[in-house]
Amino acid sequence: MIKQNLNTMGQSFQAEIEKAENVDEIDIIKVKYLGKKGKLADLMKQLKSLDKEEKIEIGKQANLLKTQFQNQIKEKNEQLKRIKFDQQMENEWVDITLDPIKTQMGSSHPITMVQNKLEFIFESMGFQVLDGPHIESEYYNFEALNIPAHHPARDMQDTFYFEDGNLLRTQTSTIQIRGMERLEPPLRIIGTGKVFRCERTDASHDSCFHQLEGMMVDKNISVAHLIHFMKTMLSEIFESDVKVRLRPGYFPFVEPGFELDMACLLCKGKGCSVCSRVGWIELLGCGMTHPNVLRAGGVDPSKYSGFAFGIGMDRLAMMRYGITDIRPLHGGNLNFMRRFTLK
Repeated sequence: MIKQNLNTMGQSFQAEIEKAENVDEIDIIKVKYLGKKGKLADLMKQLKSLDKEEKIEIGKQANLLKTQFQNQIKEKNEQLKRIKFDQQMENEWVDITLDPIKTQMGSSHPITMVQNKLEFIFESMGFQVLDGPHIESEYYNFEALNIPAHHPARDMQDTFYFEDGNLLRTQTSTIQIRGMERLEPPLRIIGTGKVFRCERTDASHDSCFHQLEGMMVDKNISVAHLIHFMKTMLSEIFESDVKVRLRPGYFPFVEPGFELDMACLLCKGKGCSVCSRVGWIELLGCGMTHPNVLRAGGVDPSKYSGFAFGIGMDRLAMMRYGITDIRPLHGGNLNFMRRFTLK
């Protein structure tokens, strides 16, 4: 009886595998006959009712049938693959005598490459990357940063205002305030993005540019911490030692404040249009975070101190990639962008 069932199973399998028209149907047949709960497995469970000699004989036949099923499934899959390939060759025919379609690799914007590099550097030093809105209120853009109404620093930034009183942010320092409001010290944060000022456009200035602002808040933070992180950042981004100078500078949101200049890498300090013929590039402003800014962010300045800095990523990209004019960075010249095609 079991032997007859094996023969019948082989015949039914043969009929079904021949009718199969795709891989899915073959998979169903495979599970039906060779699965753990398939027909062959059910039949093998009946062997325990046979004597020893019958078990050996029927077991051999069952194993042969299993091998036969596996081979037929493999052959059917190969057959269907050949049929599919022949259909593709028929329907997707290409004249290989024609010149191939020329494609060009895309390119990352130089500012994007600098931003990605900077974010990687600061993340490796334990900083968290935050983001913020382009359209801000006066509170976040000025007041929370220790720049009250009628403060001269507002005139210096020549802000773009909307009719509702909001404005295009003039600095990514707004992200620092939002970060302090949301996070508890100790904290290390950076914020990157576009900022907007009513600037006269020339080789090194534009009305829309990109900044990276950073802040570290903890107990007993000093200028020494600031210098360490700035040196580490610059050596990583330029992949070499760079000549810098630190000089006193006024920023309402830090006290004391400093201007960090870098020797122009394009002219090697001799003077060019990018460095305004002085041999130095004003790279970033930095300093110890003003107590009023800490209070605006909900941080107690009697317990915590911190440093902050802001970097112009456009000028950094110019130094990094030897670009002598800022204006092509914000234009649509594809020939210029192809200089930075990824290899």
